[in-house]
Amino acid sequence: MSKRQNHREEVFMKILDAAEVEFGLKGYNGASLQHIAERAGLPKPNIIYYFQSKANLYKQVLDQTLMGWNDVFDRATVEDDPAEVLNSFIRVKLQNSFEKPVASRLFAMEVISGANHIGDYLKEALRPWFASRVALLEAWMSAGKMRQTDPASLIFMIWATTQHYADFEAQVLALSGKDSYSEEDLTRIADAISGIVLAGCGLQ
Repeated sequence: MSKRQNHREEVFMKILDAAEVEFGLKGYNGASLQHIAERAGLPKPNIIYYFQSKANLYKQVLDQTLMGWNDVFDRATVEDDPAEVLNSFIRVKLQNSFEKPVASRLFAMEVISGANHIGDYLKEALRPWFASRVALLEAWMSAGKMRQTDPASLIFMIWATTQHYADFEAQVLALSGKDSYSEEDLTRIADAISGIVLAGCGLQ
């Protein structure tokens, strides 16, 4: 990769990171491209050059969040071991919740409010992906690799359980008597969630 390409990638990611924080703090309507530019330490025209509009930038932030969540599961094939895939999926998803809680809460608020800005994306891009992952789980079940269960509910359960630690962070910390999560918390919670989910699927 050339220096020019490296620079473009750095600027692109700097804008996305700033936008994630700004949208997370103020929501879509409260955030502005000017404030995002100031947070990124860049001129506003740079934001427009890379993303064209606030709506497109917002969608890119949400898309990046989904890609980070589902990357492990996205690459899985029927030849893979479902126990290994689901265990890794849960642990990576939970780590994302610990490290990027603002992104998780931003996505949650967008969906709770009716998915007004990403409704088309959910139907046109995420729905086919979701159907392919349901088909993968069904193939594993048909091959006797895991217990028969509702595959859609399994995916929703993993999403909901892991995202809970970001979306309801204040509640979890208050009830746990903690000010913040630790690496030990991440390991302990991941072990618990993975153990429960795998056992329910007849896996170890």
